[in-house]
Amino acid sequence: MSAISYRTADVDGFNVFYREAGRPGAPKLLLLHGFPSSSHMFRDLLPKLADRFHIVAPDLPGFGQSDMPSRDTFAYTFDNLANVIDRFTEVIGFDRYAVYVFDYGAPTGFRLALKHPERITAIISQNGNAYEEGLSDGWNPIRAYWQDASPANREALRAMLTLETTIWQYTHGVPDTTTVSPDGYTLDAFYLNRPGADEIQLDLFGDYRNNVALYPAFQHYFRTHQPPFLAVWGKHDPFFLPPGAEAFKRDIPQAVVRFFDTGHFALETHASEIAAAINDFLIR
Repeated sequence: MSAISYRTADVDGFNVFYREAGRPGAPKLLLLHGFPSSSHMFRDLLPKLADRFHIVAPDLPGFGQSDMPSRDTFAYTFDNLANVIDRFTEVIGFDRYAVYVFDYGAPTGFRLALKHPERITAIISQNGNAYEEGLSDGWNPIRAYWQDASPANREALRAMLTLETTIWQYTHGVPDTTTVSPDGYTLDAFYLNRPGADEIQLDLFGDYRNNVALYPAFQHYFRTHQPPFLAVWGKHDPFFLPPGAEAFKRDIPQAVVRFFDTGHFALETHASEIAAAINDFLIR
């Protein structure tokens, strides 16, 4: 049951790579990764949940092993990422599912919930934000680009695509950095260094402002539909602050919020603890 398969789905001509584990017919769980990672970030979580759930973890368009078409033929916006993943769920037969969202996976998954609330059985957010109070000052360079999309402001964001910054994202706020495997950030750096990947990521930095603009709509969905909700949060995240996790309870009073003594990539250090929280939450 814990064996993982590595597949590619043809989504209207767009190849989406995904990892799959668990038994078809079991409750469905969709895992959505963030920046600058891929479904590889779920390598430790998948085996820990596969005995009870049918799990798929796709690579978002332009990430990992999924297609990375030219910016001339595919606009890298979060609307388009969500549209591809929405069709992906239909192609593989995920008609009703819980969704685990992290970082970029949050505005992607929340768009799916807005579009198809009847398909969402539960939401797990691991450092996946939907409230302005969750945004730290670490967003200031990106906010500057939202306000003035000048070549200079775009160029300044390239610092976020370096190996040093990727390592920092993985290790910042981790009490013992020797517990963080280099595999994750090394693979991310490989994908970020592909020709054209930098411009794609800069486009997504710019488009992230549209996610913030959708926060009121996401919050209205939470208030209206009251999905079972679990937040599992690395409390030392330099980008998405603990108040952003607590804010979910404002709209979903029954939401469960759990903090872990780690940083942004909480699964790198706390996969077992997060898996236990998910098992307890979804089964209950």
